Amino acid sequence: MLVSYDPEWPEQFEAFAAEIREAVGTAWVIEHIGSTAIPGMRAKPIIDLAVRVGDLEDFEGRRAALEAAGWHRGSAVRTHPVMIREADGVRIAIAHFFVAEEWDAVHQRVLRDWLQAHPEDAERYSRAKCDAVAAQARGRTTYNAAKSPVIQDLVDRARAARGLPPVPVSDK
Repeated sequence: MLVSYDPEWPEQFEAFAAEIREAVGTAWVIEHIGSTAIPGMRAKPIIDLAVRVGDLEDFEGRRAALEAAGWHRGSAVRTHPVMIREADGVRIAIAHFFVAEEWDAVHQRVLRDWLQAHPEDAERYSRAKCDAVAAQARGRTTYNAAKSPVIQDLVDRARAARGLPPVPVSDK
């Protein structure tokens, strides 16, 4: 499930970002988020992307082009649109679409920046991820539920450092 950091993940991100921009024909801002964006962190080998769209109509107006390029809906996330990219039935990338007015406060971006700047918290999160894999294997919880308390604490601290209020990180 979790693998050691792969130095090719940034290049894979760039390829997916270019694919999205080419498909939609616009220069959306696209950033690498998630654990694969944190150098040295163990992660599921799935590239997460944050895509800034003008508004939901902007996303919906280009959704067919994304689908034609091989992206499809398929996430339980309720707070924003998400599209998945698969290869041979295996998830390889997840694109999260956020409207421009929310962009600066998106907790996935805030967490990425915090972890990149705070190696001790990146290590704490990495340990929580490994513990979550073990807890799921024992049938005690799901991977996401097991790591959520640590994510919530890290996001709360990162948002407070930016003068932002806390928000729930669970979006499913």
